[in-house]
Amino acid sequence: MIAELGHFALILAFCVALIQMVIPLIGAQKGWSGWMAVGDPAATAQFLLIAVAFAALMHGFVTSDFSLKVVYQNSHTDKPMLYKVTGLWGNHEGSMLLWVLILSLFGAAAAWFGGALPPRLRARVLSVQASIGVAFLGFILLTSNPFTRLAEPPFNGRDLNPLLQDPGLAFHPPFLYLGYVGLSMAFSFAVAALIEGRVDAAWARWVRPWTLAAWIFLTIGIALGSWWAYYELGWGGFWFWDPVENASFMPWLLAAALLHSAIVVEKREALKSWTILLAIMAFGFSLIGTFIVRSGVITSVHSFANDPKRGIFILFILALFVGGALTLYAARAGAMQAKGVFSMVSRESALVLNNILLATAALVVFVGTLWPLVAEMAWGRKLSVGAPFFDKAFTPFMVILALILPIGAMMPWKRAALGKLIRPLAPAAILALAVAGLAWTLETGRPVLALVAAGLGSWLVFGAAAELWVRAGRTPARLARLPRADWGKATAHSGLGVVFAGIGLLMAGQVEDIRVAQVGETFTVAGYAITLDKVEHLPGPNYTTTEATITVRQGGKFVATLHPEKRIYPVQAMPTTEADIDNGFLRDVYLVIGDPQEGGGWAVRTYIKPFANWIWAGALLMAFGGLLSLSDRRYRVAAGARKAAASTIQPAE
Repeated sequence: MIAELGHFALILAFCVALIQMVIPLIGAQKGWSGWMAVGDPAATAQFLLIAVAFAALMHGFVTSDFSLKVVYQNSHTDKPMLYKVTGLWGNHEGSMLLWVLILSLFGAAAAWFGGALPPRLRARVLSVQASIGVAFLGFILLTSNPFTRLAEPPFNGRDLNPLLQDPGLAFHPPFLYLGYVGLSMAFSFAVAALIEGRVDAAWARWVRPWTLAAWIFLTIGIALGSWWAYYELGWGGFWFWDPVENASFMPWLLAAALLHSAIVVEKREALKSWTILLAIMAFGFSLIGTFIVRSGVITSVHSFANDPKRGIFILFILALFVGGALTLYAARAGAMQAKGVFSMVSRESALVLNNILLATAALVVFVGTLWPLVAEMAWGRKLSVGAPFFDKAFTPFMVILALILPIGAMMPWKRAALGKLIRPLAPAAILALAVAGLAWTLETGRPVLALVAAGLGSWLVFGAAAELWVRAGRTPARLARLPRADWGKATAHSGLGVVFAGIGLLMAGQVEDIRVAQVGETFTVAGYAITLDKVEHLPGPNYTTTEATITVRQGGKFVATLHPEKRIYPVQAMPTTEADIDNGFLRDVYLVIGDPQEGGGWAVRTYIKPFANWIWAGALLMAFGGLLSLSDRRYRVAAGARKAAASTIQPAE
């Protein structure tokens, strides 16, 4: 009965979304205030109805209702409660329900907090947002119904994919979807502005908080996924250029470009076409990511390889929204003429270069991700595009971006003199060169690019500090009075620098050792004495495990006792590797236990990874910088919104 209630709520949500899509849009066109006002309660009702459906499906997972097909395929009575709950979005049907729940949440939030928006613009934004909801609710109801019943309910389920039974990946999808789907608001604002035929500073002020919120969530989601891959897969890597990883990274790059482009629209009434195009493409790449994950065209460790017919449906949605928006963009080109002029050496020019680099980097990732698919379809050739391609094609754009970022952030609007920027940035450049020199001295013989990354990371951090110092008038007391947006920008740029430094120093200094070790044997890796004390076979809640006890010492002093595992999940007959890591500020000691060997002993893999945690600390620092900026009152209040000339609004007849 509860499942049927959820299904009915989903159908009602589809009907409400249809109303929200049509009525406010007509009202905005005709100037009918009553019709425009329908959008606010409809957005709230749509969110509440989808929340009811989500709660109904959650009830099915928590109570192990195996009469529901999706619960049977993705749950088990022995599974811990955390993974019964998170198993809801560990599959195609449930994750799509989470997708539309978040979509409706953003639409409802626009209705709740959009009081400062002009009524026509708010109505159109809610209408466009609802149209996306109509498309995906229709997709769920027609192809991916999560409330499908089984005629003969089985006694137990098939269990969730063991790789997903992990805290890191349990919370990774919700954050990722909040970022993916959150970019729909930027898309809705862009299409609404194109329909209205007006893109101005006030519009840029309204769209930036939504884009920033989506970018923050996407940053956290990507960091969680990278962290999970680092410790769960047992390979010791943090990024594999996997197609699904790339699917989240491309919108992140475009959202970062969109944030910077919107600043120019707001401050200087320039780059309007850039900003609208980036808003369309950022969400477009989110839809491309949805297609990649759910179409089955690309195999990945964490994709939903489903019926390709579903992929065709998503491809149709992608073509409809992105194609329609780009057509409207072309038709409205005349309404997006820039008003502000600027010289080649100015902050505007620096931000244009920033956008070009980020957009080109996203294009490189896109080509590398889809090229194997294109080659197979066009020429019947199976190709593999891996890390070497991405490292060589993607890295140069990031190096250039890191070099110009502190300089561009210090430039004044309209016209700048490079000579005046040298003095405040000179100390930052000297310190960055000193860090690079120190890294080279300590790690001679390691990859040069890795050491360059350490220097560039330092340049970003020290450059952000120099910018704050200049903005405070070189007066310490004024630092605390700087706007939160300034602190947020500096923190986010510093976070990017910490990520650069972490990646560079990790690549330069990591040590790997693979050997067969006997129980009781001690061996040395990079100055650490590793002792395999014992190996036990133990039961888990829904798995059996081979757990090693390994003691780590350095210079005769105890460092840690680690317990890497090799688990077997009997329901799916699938093994997983559970590394154990002694995390430190300057290094990680990373241990993996392998299979028993014929001659006795166990395969033991040891990694010493310097500065690994700086990668995720930097990502969190970027997200925190975004939160600081989002908390600035100037982001929450659309300056100039109420100054806009009020259009005559007529009641509906």
